[in-house]
Amino acid sequence: MHLTEEQVGKAVLDAAFKVHTTLGPGLLESVYEAAMAVELRKQGLSVERQVAIPVVYEGERLEVGFRADLIVEHKVLVELKSVEAVTPLFKKITTNYLKLIPLKLGFLINFNELHLKDGITRVVNHLEGKPFFSASPPSRPSRDPATL
Repeated sequence: MHLTEEQVGKAVLDAAFKVHTTLGPGLLESVYEAAMAVELRKQGLSVERQVAIPVVYEGERLEVGFRADLIVEHKVLVELKSVEAVTPLFKKITTNYLKLIPLKLGFLINFNELHLKDGITRVVNHLEGKPFFSASPPSRPSRDPATL
């Protein structure tokens, strides 16, 4: 089944609302990340956690440790937070990740909100640069302890 970014995005939001309803605010980001991965996989979607994002400067690959929290179906970036307030810096980082990968659609989701809708920021990219994923994305080892 070939899903569009918008269809994957809807699945991401549905999963986020279910996770937030079940767990509530106030837990660590890593808990929400693991729960989101479970929920999205239950929907039959491919989910990668803690995906390394390369930065190339002057033709040289820099190993700087940027990691995307979740990439769903190789189409949608999901950055998760559990913080008092989302700052403009968090939004800029999410935008930069979209450009570096590159992907068209991303979400910055702060689970530390009483009403999750107040913690969702949609981020879009008009895609410049080379694709991060090849025609068939390489298999990456999961960092999900449940699949080890």
